Amino acid sequence: MSDNFEDQINNYNTAPFDARFPNTNQTRNCFQNYLDFHRCNKALSDKGQDTAPCQWYQKVYKSLCPSGWVNRWDEQLDNGSFAGKI
Repeated sequence: MSDNFEDQINNYNTAPFDARFPNTNQTRNCFQNYLDFHRCNKALSDKGQDTAPCQWYQKVYKSLCPSGWVNRWDEQLDNGSFAGKI
């Protein structure tokens, strides 16, 4: 991992603009970053690689998503009833 990438993660304050989600409503952006975080973790873990790059997605979804949503999604993941495809 390069120092530049580590600096970006450490100096991260809020979610940057994402051209896939240009509207004011950032609900889909929140959900997509949550999925991307878990997909990234799963893919890198399966390959036996370091999952540190996935922290970017986690920081983005934590800044965009209400904590109640994240808690509910985490519970659904644990129960095997999560609607998203990871």
